[in-house]
Amino acid sequence: MLTVRDLLRNKGGQVYAVKPENTVLDALQVMAEKNCGAVMVMQGETIAGILSERDIVRKVEVQGKTARETLVREIMTEKVFTVQSNQSVAEIMQVMTDKRIRHLPVTDGQKLVGVISIGDVVKAIITDQAFTIEQLENYITGVR
Repeated sequence: MLTVRDLLRNKGGQVYAVKPENTVLDALQVMAEKNCGAVMVMQGETIAGILSERDIVRKVEVQGKTARETLVREIMTEKVFTVQSNQSVAEIMQVMTDKRIRHLPVTDGQKLVGVISIGDVVKAIITDQAFTIEQLENYITGVR
């Protein structure tokens, strides 16, 4: 069974974060520099929220605000769903589907240890399925 821990082992546990008092422009600069679609909003070691590109488009640009003047705390998603590193990939796929979210912070207890995106999940499933197919082909053809 493929777990979130397996995904983080391959991807790494890097977490890109901003503070609630940063501007949305600051957050966009981090996202561009790190080529990611969301950043955690951290108050010290505590998760204060998450900010995604979707949040920015819907809550800044559509409402006529500017990224330079808007603070992260004004538009971040405060209700953050998290997953534990021992959960299966199937479980987190269900959470992502049910909650319609693309990024899930991963915690061990209360400690943030990484962030998994829907892209990470899809990549892991494709890799796992390719391995299974190869093993089945080898079994069928008698290759050891």
